[in-house]
Amino acid sequence: MSHENISSNAMEFPTELPILPLRNVVAFPLSAIPLLVGIPRSVKLIEEAAKADKIVGLVAMKDPSIEKPEPGQVYEIGTIARVDRVIKAQDNSLQVMVHGLQKFRIKEWVGTQPYLRAEIEPLPEQVDQGMELDALVRKLRELTRAVIRLSPHLPDKTNSFLDQITNPLNLVYVIAGNAGIKVPEGQAILEEDSSIEKVKRLINHLSREKEVLSLDKKIETETKQSMDQAQREYYLRQQLKAIQKELGETEAESSESDEYRMKLEDADLPEEVRKEAERELKRMSTMSAHSPEYSVIRTYLDWVVDLPWKESSSDQMDVEAARRVLDEDHYDLADIKDRIVEYLAVRQLVRERGMDKEDRGDDLQGRTAKAQGAILCFVGPPGVGKTSLGQSIARSLGRKFTRMSLGGMRDEAEIRGHRRTYVGAMPGRIIQAVKRAGTRNPVFMLDEVDKIGADWRGDPSSALLEVLDPAQNHAFRDHYLDVDFDLSDVIFITTANQLETIPAPLRDRMETLHLEGYTELEKLHIARKYLVPRQLRANGLREGELAFTDEALLKIIEDYTREAGVRNLERQIGSVCRKSAVRIAGKSLENPTVTAELVRDYLKKERFESETCEEFELPGIATGLAVTAVGGDILFIEATGMKGKGGLTLTGQLGDVMRESAQIAQSYVRSKALQLQADPGEFEHTDVHVHVPAGAIPKDGPSAGIAMVMAMASLFSSRPVKGDVGMTGEVTLRGRVLPVGGIKMKVLAAHRAGLKKVILPLRNEKDLDDLPEEVRKDIEFVLVDRIDEALEAALLPGAQTPKDAGATHDHAHAVNC
Repeated sequence: MSHENISSNAMEFPTELPILPLRNVVAFPLSAIPLLVGIPRSVKLIEEAAKADKIVGLVAMKDPSIEKPEPGQVYEIGTIARVDRVIKAQDNSLQVMVHGLQKFRIKEWVGTQPYLRAEIEPLPEQVDQGMELDALVRKLRELTRAVIRLSPHLPDKTNSFLDQITNPLNLVYVIAGNAGIKVPEGQAILEEDSSIEKVKRLINHLSREKEVLSLDKKIETETKQSMDQAQREYYLRQQLKAIQKELGETEAESSESDEYRMKLEDADLPEEVRKEAERELKRMSTMSAHSPEYSVIRTYLDWVVDLPWKESSSDQMDVEAARRVLDEDHYDLADIKDRIVEYLAVRQLVRERGMDKEDRGDDLQGRTAKAQGAILCFVGPPGVGKTSLGQSIARSLGRKFTRMSLGGMRDEAEIRGHRRTYVGAMPGRIIQAVKRAGTRNPVFMLDEVDKIGADWRGDPSSALLEVLDPAQNHAFRDHYLDVDFDLSDVIFITTANQLETIPAPLRDRMETLHLEGYTELEKLHIARKYLVPRQLRANGLREGELAFTDEALLKIIEDYTREAGVRNLERQIGSVCRKSAVRIAGKSLENPTVTAELVRDYLKKERFESETCEEFELPGIATGLAVTAVGGDILFIEATGMKGKGGLTLTGQLGDVMRESAQIAQSYVRSKALQLQADPGEFEHTDVHVHVPAGAIPKDGPSAGIAMVMAMASLFSSRPVKGDVGMTGEVTLRGRVLPVGGIKMKVLAAHRAGLKKVILPLRNEKDLDDLPEEVRKDIEFVLVDRIDEALEAALLPGAQTPKDAGATHDHAHAVNC
């Protein structure tokens, strides 16, 4: 504060002054007033006044929201002031220090441009005399000192400064200018003519201010006594409570807390879950709604309330009705359907005979028996109906269906959830899917279980061990919920394209059911019964508006698709339907029947040559059978010889196991040179190159051993391999043929390729029972225990000498038979 104790009544002022409106402040005489001027016309006013006599008129605005007030929007009584200092800021605004000199009244406005100007009348002020004024001034000084003591932002030396002011009027204006008085109240003090009334108004204001500051001090003291280090973030909330207590008001409980309390009472929660939820609700009710932890707890309670802790859907116990549903949705798949019907039958007997009640205790054996057989794994190539089969199972059981894809998952928290200490934490996708289903016993499909990854964030497949273990998943604990959730009634179904990439512990927890693929006849039935009607509906066509002949469907199957499943087949049928829809919409479709010729017209040139046998004109080529990620396939293994030192070259992206099979084949053929009527000395001077098309696809496994032996035996004996013979089996160094896997998929591939004879290991004879009847009728199976038997069944009588054969190895080729 600054003070200039002068008598301003004798000063002479101009009768016309520029008027500067003030926002949210009242200028008092005998006081220093800092101003920030930014309005262009006000800036111009100050600049011109600073160049002239430096005298301006200051008046308060009635409405501070008006940017450029006009006459009538400001008070008529203000303060004449002198401009002491002007500093220009970078944004062209002005920082101005003015000193109040004397009160004045506006007699008449004389102009508004470029700024307000008015004719004024100075209002000299006199100080009243008497004991009343002396008493009031003393009271004013006491209150001011009390307010200064209670205001931490005011220095103590302010009291000594006030003692130096002896003029009562000067004291009033100095205190009023620094007491934070609102504009209407400050304007009333300025307009008051009596100095006694001015002091009284200021005393009333300071009395209220003292009470507020005293109460604030009391609140602060009480709050600090009730808080520790962990509660400091709730400081404002505690202050509010103390204020309400002081005012005699009772704080109503939070409506949101009441809402959650009612939800918890209505929800049928397990005891452990209820205790945890009530503990979190109690924490939430003691904190501010603006606290970050508040929203975390609210989200947690939403999850707890919405989860189906005890809601279950009733199983459909009609076994025959369930079988009808499965037959309606899927063709064949007898083993899968039988397994589902078995599961239903067992549950029906357990419920009818009351055995499920015996499993409700804590007996681990009882829980395990209750959940046995509920975790199935469908393994097969893409497009054979693994995912849609899960939906049919749910429909046959009358349960809700939910699914999640595990392909590419690398974070363990995707399964178990994140702990609530993390920002944006959520439950794992297991709990999320159960919530979407709305029941605790849905049919839960875990797609692509063979494509789970692992990195520094953990191994999701290890987290699945608990989920898919009937002995553990009754108490599955998600990191976010931090309470047990019972998954024992969930029917988990997993899908995979291959078992080899699934970790052994995880594979051990699942019952594996193989879907190897379909024959052409099966694809024809599926297309006619399921795919065509579905694509007709999808493309806006009515039943009977478009029909497919069997020849048209077979052409699509043979010439436009090559797969174990029917996914691409459905795409091609959909393409035909769309092209037909164009003609129907244009009234140009004459024949509503799709024939083979119309398929060729719609789908253009054939994408695949019909897979038929190839009659090998020269030795060194054998037809193997393999299993790929998309089903079974035939594999041509080629061997050629050239002059060298007996080396072996392998190409075609072969794995270590397949390379070893080639080395075994070379050693075996070399050891049996005389039986093969080959020249033993030729091996020492011939380099052998074995190639397995397609070269861009990695290959591995032992099952091509018998085909590699056949190719090398054909090469050195000059006896071509029969073109309609396929073979698979692992060969040992002594010529034994060992069993291999994937027999059904390999034989189906051989059937699609038109092979008439398939050589299999003797110990794979039991796998022939899984083959469709039409396949067993079309193919002759040769079961061998030693490679000698396979050589006799596959090699043709030699038509060339070994010398002649060696001269033509590099020009071997095949022709269609």
